[in-house]
Amino acid sequence: MMILVVIIVILALLFDFINGMNDAANSVATIVSTRVLSPRQAVLWAAFFNFAAAFLFGVHVANTIGKGIIDTQVVSAPMILATLVGAIIWSYVCTHFGFPISVSHALVGGLIGSALAKSGVRALVVPGLLKISLFIVLAPLIGLVLGYLVMLLVMWTCHKRSPQVVDRWFRRLQLLSAALYSIGHGTNDAQKTMGIIAMLLFSTGHLGSTFYVPFWVIISCYLAISLGTLSGGWKVIETLGMKMTKLKPVHGFSAETAAATSILFSTFLGVPVSTTHTITGAIIGVGATTRLSAIRWGLAYRIVWAWILTIPGSALISALCWYGIALLHLPG
Repeated sequence: MMILVVIIVILALLFDFINGMNDAANSVATIVSTRVLSPRQAVLWAAFFNFAAAFLFGVHVANTIGKGIIDTQVVSAPMILATLVGAIIWSYVCTHFGFPISVSHALVGGLIGSALAKSGVRALVVPGLLKISLFIVLAPLIGLVLGYLVMLLVMWTCHKRSPQVVDRWFRRLQLLSAALYSIGHGTNDAQKTMGIIAMLLFSTGHLGSTFYVPFWVIISCYLAISLGTLSGGWKVIETLGMKMTKLKPVHGFSAETAAATSILFSTFLGVPVSTTHTITGAIIGVGATTRLSAIRWGLAYRIVWAWILTIPGSALISALCWYGIALLHLPG
């Protein structure tokens, strides 16, 4: 049993690594497209602040994932294994083809699929799922509105300054906004894997009678997501930062600030939002202040479809994985 738990923890950290690899685009796309930093410098910057988030915030999101989606009484090690395999397969394939999907929702979909396959509808915690479903819609909309408003405020503040002065200011300020966004990304996304590992440990009796997130889990998850960010999902970076719309440093600052504000607010509420949805919405909102035709809506349409399909797609794969794992008669 212990060997199985160790294998699943390693697999969870691999998922966290892939999360960072896919979401590297979210953290660095704007700062790369504005040429404030090179791609390699940008991922180093983002990875550092991903890890720094470990010492700045609590574990509210981890608790939501660990207790607020699936009834902990039905959780077993093979079910967590099926969840992670399904989420990893979906996330890797989408990353490979350059789709900035929500890795968070791939994890949620994996949990739903394996839980339904194992125990049916009774395994689902409906209030938690409704909250996550609501933010599937709200996250990109909030990012879009905040991006639009922040950009308008910046334009009003700087309208008497020359473009050269504005560009010089915001090339420096974008370093701060990128750092803030990376902190928000780290504190929300790394906690989702923490919740999965803590759920596994609790269901197998390694946490005793009280659910909590051990310190070693916190540090290892932040380290894994930081290393994933450092490796970079280059196709996704190109999609978000270079194909969606043309950005200048002032646009990058506005998008990152808007997205970071939204993500940090959600983290304080314990809501596991999609950082991908939020930054994409913010980029679209910023681009819309120039003109709506500046947005490549055909590309945005395909990305939205990838978002919509993520939960059912990863749920289906995880359910199939559960049936396959069940045939092996693993302990737990």
